Amino acid sequence: MPARNDAALDFLLSRRSRPAKTLVAPAPSRDELLPILTAAARSPDHGKLEPWRFIVVERPAMARLAELTEETGKRLGKSPEDIAKGRGQFDQGQLAVFVVEVQKDSPKVPAIEQTYSAGAVCLALLNAALAAGWGANWLTGWASHDRGFCEAAFGLAENERIAGIIHIATESSAPPERPRPDLDAITTWMSA
Repeated sequence: MPARNDAALDFLLSRRSRPAKTLVAPAPSRDELLPILTAAARSPDHGKLEPWRFIVVERPAMARLAELTEETGKRLGKSPEDIAKGRGQFDQGQLAVFVVEVQKDSPKVPAIEQTYSAGAVCLALLNAALAAGWGANWLTGWASHDRGFCEAAFGLAENERIAGIIHIATESSAPPERPRPDLDAITTWMSA
């Protein structure tokens, strides 16, 4: 029988993201963040391409992203409510790690598998932050999908896009449990 890691399994069975708007200072220091980034970078990566990279946005840079989000929202004709929600994650954010998907030319690794790898990094980063005792949440939002925002905010190249924004800081309140998927409804067993 394989060796079980009950602590890891218990964590995964009970893990719960913390809403970004409930995260407060302090956020992890650079030294505290490095092991979390290291854990995330161990994500499945078919072909060892590393089709992703990290941009760590610290509190002082959040104001610039909030302003840029508002400008982008006005350019796109977003409603005042959408603009307020879009910039809110930066107005309130303490620290965020932007996971940037980097599409690479590869005869062996299809683009979709590179996208899946970037998504795996996002989840691994979220789980590593939670396991390290921080509150964390994986967000995106309309601004992160706008090419103009991505280029102005981070100078992203044509082959790059935001896969996820992982907010990490101190949780101010424990979120209530929420309904989880019905395994019988989403699972098919095939024996032959």
